Amino acid sequence: MTDNVHTANAPTGSIPDERPPANTVGPVAWLRNNLFNTWYNALLTILIAWLLFKAIPPLLDWLIFSANSFGTPPQVCRQEGGACWTFVSEKLRFVMFGTFPYDEQWRPLITIVIIIALVLASCDRRFWKPWLALVWIAGLIAVGVLMWGGVLGLTYVENTLWGGLPLTLMLSVVGLSVAFPASVLLALGRRSQLPAIRVISVTYIELIRGVPLISLLFMASVMFPLFLPTGVNFDKLLRAQIAFIMFAAAYMAEAIRGGLQAIPKGQYEAADALGLNYWQAMGKIILPQALAISIPPLVNTFISFFKDTSLVIIIGLYDLLGTAKAALSDPAWRGFYREAYLFIGVIYWVFCFSMSKYSQKLERDLRRGHRR
Repeated sequence: MTDNVHTANAPTGSIPDERPPANTVGPVAWLRNNLFNTWYNALLTILIAWLLFKAIPPLLDWLIFSANSFGTPPQVCRQEGGACWTFVSEKLRFVMFGTFPYDEQWRPLITIVIIIALVLASCDRRFWKPWLALVWIAGLIAVGVLMWGGVLGLTYVENTLWGGLPLTLMLSVVGLSVAFPASVLLALGRRSQLPAIRVISVTYIELIRGVPLISLLFMASVMFPLFLPTGVNFDKLLRAQIAFIMFAAAYMAEAIRGGLQAIPKGQYEAADALGLNYWQAMGKIILPQALAISIPPLVNTFISFFKDTSLVIIIGLYDLLGTAKAALSDPAWRGFYREAYLFIGVIYWVFCFSMSKYSQKLERDLRRGHRR
C-alpha cells in the first residue's frame, strides 16, 4: 500500500535517480581500478612511483635549478655541475648547419623552412592534387640552388661542407619521396602473376632486407667506385642517397604488400565486374585501401629511416648527430655530451612524434567512413 502511495505521488515523467555508486567514479576510483586493482599492480605502482621520486628531482635540479645560464664559461660550468646551456648557444650554428660557410648559413636555414613547408603542405589532404608534385619539384630545385649556389650571385658551396639538420632532412625527405613510389611498384611486382617480374621483385626485396644499412652505405661509398671506369666518379652524397632509397624501398614494399594481402578477394572481383583493367583497379580500388591499412608500418619505417640518417657519418658525411659529436671534440667544450645529446634528442623527438601523431590522425580520417 505504501509503495502505491509513493508511486501515485511521484511526478509524471520523472526519471529515477540511477547514479553510480560514489566509489566507482572519480580519480580515486580510477586509481583503484587501473593502478591498484591487484596486489602485483599495486606493488609495481609503488615501485615506479618510488623510482620517479628518486629520479625526477635530481633531473630537474640539473636541467633547471642548478643549470648555468647562457654566457657562462665552460670552466665555471664544470665547477658548478649543472647543465651548461652555453654549449648549446655557442655551438648551435655548427650543430645545425655543420661546416657550411658562416656568412652563408642563412641558405641552409631557408632550406630547412622550405623542406618543412613542403612536408606540411603534403600533410593537408586539401592539397592532394596533381599540382602538388610540381610544387615539390620547384621546392627541391630551390633547395638545390640554395645549398649548392653558383647561380643568382650565390657562392658555390661543395656538398662536402653540408651538414647538420639540412643534410638530415634532405637525406630522409628526398629518400622517402623517391622510395615510396618504388616501394609500391615492388609490392605490386611481388604479387604479380608474371614469374619474371615476381622473381626480380622478391630477389631485390630479400637481398636488400637481408643486409644492414651500414653495409649498403659502405658499398656505395667504398666499393662502388672500384667498378667504375677510370676518371668516372659519382658524388658521395648522391651515392649515400641512392643507398637510402634502395634500403627504404625494400622495407616499405613489404609493408605495402601486407596491406595488399589484407584486401578481401571481393574487391578484386568487384573491379573485374566493373570492367577495370589492372592499373585502373589498383589505382582506384585496391591501392587506396591497401595504403590506408599500411599506414602504421609505413610510418614506423619513416621514423626509423629518419633516425638512420645518422649512419652517414661512417662515409664522412656529418648529419645532425655527426655535427653534435664533432662539436664535442672542441677541447674547450669537451665533456658536455649530456647537453649535446639532449638537445639533438629533442629535435629528433619533435620530428618523430609529429610523424606519429599525424599518422594516427590520417588513419582515423581515412577509416571514418568504415565506422558503424
